[in-house]
Amino acid sequence: MPHRLMLLDTASLYFRAFYGVPDTIRRADGTPVNAVRGLLDMIARLTTDYQATHLVACWDDDWRPQWRVDLIPSYKSHRVAEIVAGGPDIEVVPEALEAQIPMIRRVLELAGIAVVGAAEHEADDVVGTYASQAGVPVDVVTGDRDLFQVVSDDRGVRVIYTARGMRNLEVVTDAVIVGKYRVLPEQYADYAILRGDTSDGLPGVTGIGEKTAASLLGEYGTLELLLEAAADSQSGLSAPVRAKLAAATDYLTVAPAVVNVVRDLGLPTLEEAGAQLHPIVGDSRADLESLATEWNLGGSVKRLLDALDRRH
Repeated sequence: MPHRLMLLDTASLYFRAFYGVPDTIRRADGTPVNAVRGLLDMIARLTTDYQATHLVACWDDDWRPQWRVDLIPSYKSHRVAEIVAGGPDIEVVPEALEAQIPMIRRVLELAGIAVVGAAEHEADDVVGTYASQAGVPVDVVTGDRDLFQVVSDDRGVRVIYTARGMRNLEVVTDAVIVGKYRVLPEQYADYAILRGDTSDGLPGVTGIGEKTAASLLGEYGTLELLLEAAADSQSGLSAPVRAKLAAATDYLTVAPAVVNVVRDLGLPTLEEAGAQLHPIVGDSRADLESLATEWNLGGSVKRLLDALDRRH
């Protein structure tokens, strides 16, 4: 089987699992296990359907890095439960999900699935780095549009988009992004900067919506060239658009560093991370099967083990 890397935007998936599987499913002590079950079922299905040979569960070591907040204070501010001085802020996470995150880490470890995060960076940055450097076809699994910027037909990078649920997965390629947004994947970050994104606390440029943002990028190519045109009184840029961009100068100066994913983190290689999928045997398999019973994980562990058994 030719190598194919799958990168999970893990938090996006376990949030989706938590809200998609009834939390009445609990282990003996009453702790819900719906997110654990849902995530394992997702992994089993995704790796099988898309023929992944390597898998990395990309992790938010810092879901709201301070350096991004310093540039745009509103960045993800509506999702902050508690500000933490000198460390990652605490995100609003339902208690019933919070209790399952250590279980998720433990099960992934026993299943031999690589979990990779980076200090002071989000899972998106881990995804961006691996997707840009992998050298093999890549499927990025996420429910967030932010990662559309890494799509590249030339490099074989697609997004498996989960926003409409696991029964309505969408494979996002260059053509899909052009068809939906009228911009190329490499323009998507600039497009998001201009139109804004309330889900991430990005204000955008007042008066510039999706159609105008796409039209401007269609004409000028990049935000940088658009701003050069705005600064040139001889350019053909209209006075109203020029005024809107001028009013947003401070935001437009810092937004690219916030919105563009980092693509050059010093991460372990796929081999160092143990990303190659393989059957689980010995003590790890026994421990995983024991936890399946102890934690009431039903058939989810069996489906994952079956999917991994096919990797031989």
